[in-house]
Amino acid sequence: MAETDGTVGAVVLDRIGVQAGLLAGLDDAVRADEPDAVHRMRVACRRLRSALRTYRRLFAPGATDELVAELRWLGAALGRARDGEVLGERLVARARELPAPCGPERLVGRLERWRRAEYRKVRPEVVAALDSARRRALADGLAALLSAPPLRGRARRSALPELARVAAREQRRTAERIRLAAAGGPGRDAALHEARKAAKRARYAGETAEPVAGRAARRYVARMKAVQEVLGEHQDAVVAAAALRERAPGSGEVFGYGVLYGLELAAAGAARAELPAVWARAAGRKLARFA
Repeated sequence: MAETDGTVGAVVLDRIGVQAGLLAGLDDAVRADEPDAVHRMRVACRRLRSALRTYRRLFAPGATDELVAELRWLGAALGRARDGEVLGERLVARARELPAPCGPERLVGRLERWRRAEYRKVRPEVVAALDSARRRALADGLAALLSAPPLRGRARRSALPELARVAAREQRRTAERIRLAAAGGPGRDAALHEARKAAKRARYAGETAEPVAGRAARRYVARMKAVQEVLGEHQDAVVAAAALRERAPGSGEVFGYGVLYGLELAAAGAARAELPAVWARAAGRKLARFA
């Protein structure tokens, strides 16, 4: 564990500064449609928004609200392109593995054309968001926050115990979401998606703590990431199954789409079956005791 005399405010501002720099540096890459650029910018948005929400009590009341809202807006604009990209790649990969009676080559061709068409539809929205006055105002707002941080007195507290306290809180939030999802019922998939978001927020809290908590924080991050990933696989399978169900009637490949649909239902079920063991490794109270 790294020793530090730093305050929690300094650690959080450093996290915000790093992610704001990444966000600013990706504008040109996204405009140029470089591989993975949209994904990296979206992740920077998420990490920034998570830091501003998770540690909002370190700042003057309401000081971060507009930034959080604008980061949500930018993330949503990027997300429409990224979500379609992920869905298309997933379905194409699945189709390539189908047996010959399913017509995998035809399916791949149809899915590739659909993927490209969907991306062409949403790509202008991404560029328009980056070129907007709203995007420039977001950059200015982040710069202003970092140049003159409206910190409260609690931001002067020692970093390690505060970061551990927040990590424990986010772990409990994730536990509650997973308990709600375990109840089943018609809202199960939505509840599991909420649990995924909670695990991601917990992971980001652990990342913020890494500079001062070292290996203990990295272990926390790794275990929350594992929870996030199994829940992410579940969500991806649910979304893919819904897309296949919607597109199958007019696809001309009802049988092949039906096989893919069955595979996605199985993938969702496998993720749900895997979750208890993965969560058990992340649920221990000692995990968030960084000191």
